Parts: sequence; structure tokens; C-alpha cells
Amino acid sequence: MKKILFVGETCTISQTYTKGYDHVTISRYAEAGRSMVDALKENGIDIELFPIHLAHSNFLDTLETLNQYSVVIFSDIGSNTFLVPPQTHANAVRMPNRLKLIKEYVSRGGGFLMCGGYLSFTGYEGKARYGMTPIADILPVEMLPYDDRIECPEGIFPRVLQPDHPILKGIESNWPDFLGYNRVKAKAQASVILGFENQDVLLAVQDYQNGRTAAFASDTLPHWATPEFIHWKSYTPFFTNLLHWLSKD
Repeated sequence: MKKILFVGETCTISQTYTKGYDHVTISRYAEAGRSMVDALKENGIDIELFPIHLAHSNFLDTLETLNQYSVVIFSDIGSNTFLVPPQTHANAVRMPNRLKLIKEYVSRGGGFLMCGGYLSFTGYEGKARYGMTPIADILPVEMLPYDDRIECPEGIFPRVLQPDHPILKGIESNWPDFLGYNRVKAKAQASVILGFENQDVLLAVQDYQNGRTAAFASDTLPHWATPEFIHWKSYTPFFTNLLHWLSKD
């Protein structure tokens, strides 16, 4: 397996403190995805974190650069980051459609994984809007045309639907709960490996032309991912298995 490219799960946080007449604004940069990337590295996966603010202007825009990677992961990063680069927005400069390139990359043998979040699939207030992009063609799920979040503050438990699938080899059958997910519908040709107790999809996979794709409909990190899931002994082995399957190892 070549390198894995993990795109997303970073942000800049701005906070304003109001103290009577005065206002103080501070900002900081956060890499929520670093913990998952580091866990996979410790398990022998060669994985690179690509921050969102860099993806906006500098995401890979040729097949040659994408082909350095076995699998590309999008996690909590909206489609506008790829479709409205600053060069186009500010100066009306034509740029490559980087989501079309992902589709071509997969069709030629690459792997692609989308993980859930407020800016995944359709997302919060419909802002992720991947259903209106070439990514919709390659995912193993259909996306809703409106805000797709299912919030479960009480917790909702996954169900193992295909225990013999290689992605679940060595993975415990009793999964920790989640606090929400993106509601998606499996395509007819997809294999649904994990679901929820209400019959919604958690993990669906498929072959797409010469490549493979997967949709993991909840978070890999807080807030939908609970501490019990993140610290679960099968957390890293599960995602390791999933990446090996996507890369056809």
C-alpha cells in the first residue's frame, strides 16, 4: 500500500470575549484529525494530514500527484473548499475541477473514503453539498438533498451486518455507541457492512470501475464519535482494515 491522504478535520477557531466596553478576539488553529492520523501511523500506515486551509488553494490538481496515494480520505470538509478555489473566486481564473479528478483517480484504481461530519455528504444546512458534485457518482450511497444530520445525544449503537467481511476481520462485534451521523441510503450495488439499530447505514462499500469507495456515515472524532469509540481497542485495527480493503491489499 502506498501513502494515504487524509484531507480535513482541521479548522481555525475565533473567540470574542466581551468585558463591558471592551472586546478581545483571539484565534487558534486546531488539528482534530491529528489524533487519528497518529494512531494509524503507529499501526504501520503511511498517512499524511492535508489541512483544510491548504486544500482550499493547494489541493492536488493532477492525476499524477493523486496517484502517489493508495487512498484519499475526505473527513468533515465541504465541497466548496475544492470547487471554489481563491484563484477562481477572487479573479475568475479557470482551475481544474478537483472533484472530477478524484472521480477519475478512483475509476483508474484509486481508493476513496468519505467519513461523516457536519461538512460531509450533504451536511449541516446542506452546506457540504457533495450530492451535486462528481463525488456523488463514486460513493456507494445516495445523499439526501437537505440537511442530513441525525443527532442522537442519547447514543445509538451500530449493528454488524456482514461479520465475515475482511474489513471486520479481528474486530470486536460489540461496538461502542455514536452521538449522531449523516443519513444516507445505500446504492443497489453497494455492500452494507455496518448499520444502526434503526436500519440506517453506518458503513457501505463498493467497487467503482477499477477502484473502490467507502462511506462511513459518522465521525471518526468528537463530537459524534464517543470517547468509548475513539479509545476502543478495535478503533485503529478497523480503520487499518478499511484502508487495506480500499487499496486492494
